[in-house]
Amino acid sequence: MSDLKKIAAQLESADSKDRLLALTSLREVAPEDAVPLIKKVLNDEILPVRSMAVFALGIKPTAECFPLLTDLLASDSDYGIRADAAGALGYLNDIRAFEHLVRAFYEDANWLVRFSAAVSLGNLQDIRAKELLMEALDSDEVILQQAAIAALGEIKAVESVDKILNFAASEDWLIRQRIAEALGNLGTEKSISALKFLAKDLHPQVKEAAQISLQRLS
Repeated sequence: MSDLKKIAAQLESADSKDRLLALTSLREVAPEDAVPLIKKVLNDEILPVRSMAVFALGIKPTAECFPLLTDLLASDSDYGIRADAAGALGYLNDIRAFEHLVRAFYEDANWLVRFSAAVSLGNLQDIRAKELLMEALDSDEVILQQAAIAALGEIKAVESVDKILNFAASEDWLIRQRIAEALGNLGTEKSISALKFLAKDLHPQVKEAAQISLQRLS
């Protein structure tokens, strides 16, 4: 209990570094003890403190975390906090987040929020996200394309293989790496032949990802 009192006191400190350290030290604290402390700084005036608090709600799941995060995702004025809330919902792994993440993807004007929503839809591994993620592949934002490719792999949307392979010759090595990783969850003949091609890629991380995926499929 003395540790919790010390952390609670640190969270009241005027120095934002103390508050960040206090949040970091909650890693070893049980969710039911951590969440009341996290809530103390959810509206902190310093953005990195708020950001870390929002993230912490995703890895310390209690019944309170879901409504707190969906409220932040829907209504916070800071796009960074909305993106953090979308990301934390993916960590919670609560299927109720699906509709909230879909709404954020379609309605939030900020690409970072939409990116976080796409990543978290992958974390939920719900095949209902397939159409949305296929649409995200048509985005002008490369980072959204990356998120969509990874998420389509996570939800095992085998029907997306042809569309994902349209990006196989991308100049962006991160796109090629995401493809190599995603295909490891999408076991089709086309996936295997594409992975054999990507296993010869000039970028070492693409090559390694393709080799790992080939091992997984064999």
